[in-house]
Amino acid sequence: MKFTKMHGLGNNYIYINLWEEQIAEHDLSPLAIDVSNVNTGIGSDGMITMGHSSVADARMRIFNEDGSESQNCGNGLRCVGKYLYEKGIIKKKNLTIETKGGLMHLELHIDEHSDVVEEITVDMGEPRLQRQQLPVLGGPKEEQALLQPVEIDQQTFHFTGVSMGNPHAVIFVDDATQVEVEKIGPLIETHSLFPERVNVEFVTAKNDRELDFRVWERGSGITMACGTGACAAVVAGVLNNQLARGETVVVHLLGGDLHITWNQDGHVHMRGPATFICEGEWYGHKGTLTI
Repeated sequence: MKFTKMHGLGNNYIYINLWEEQIAEHDLSPLAIDVSNVNTGIGSDGMITMGHSSVADARMRIFNEDGSESQNCGNGLRCVGKYLYEKGIIKKKNLTIETKGGLMHLELHIDEHSDVVEEITVDMGEPRLQRQQLPVLGGPKEEQALLQPVEIDQQTFHFTGVSMGNPHAVIFVDDATQVEVEKIGPLIETHSLFPERVNVEFVTAKNDRELDFRVWERGSGITMACGTGACAAVVAGVLNNQLARGETVVVHLLGGDLHITWNQDGHVHMRGPATFICEGEWYGHKGTLTI
């Protein structure tokens, strides 16, 4: 099986081209676990497949490091856009990508001399703010979860719930760079408030156009970046009067910066880079892969 490894600000996945490869449905989750393993596989935050869509230019599926399937991935979307264009599969500057979280619209920013995709802007659509849309328990389904308390290890954190096609619990703290993400993150991810688990973001507003950001991703753990999480953090910042609606906010992730805008029309736009790492052939483990 041929693969490509790419990253968006260090958030790295193994990309599989399903126009060329045939993989049985029941093999996708085990394959994601195998290829993600840093010791016996390739090593990644998960696996993303790209293939035919009946409603968009392409369909993208995201599998986390633990084999669970995610609804959306902002960094993965940018990588898919770059892959499709530079591999000559879909030579368009504006793309639509089908995800489990809905249709996403991409604008590719291309160097006219090299024909290389330098950055990608993704229209992530409108954030979903009702409890039932995450989902999160603890109140009426139609209400927002604003600064809702959650008790973890004898500490109380207050989160704002935002879905960008996948669920996020955004927590504002004094210094996001000093939070014990590896300790607190998994406890909130699996808390009973979140029946489908949740991505957890720890965020500090340095000013009204700049955020420090750390993340624990559902099914993958600490990652260098999370595009949907950065979008959720900006939305939560506006809802909690720490950021201004319509302004572009620079979100500082471990892997670099994303530029996020929650526009007046309700849509969240994310701009950032995508990078090829390597390509190769996966031989698989016995009994794991059906070709």
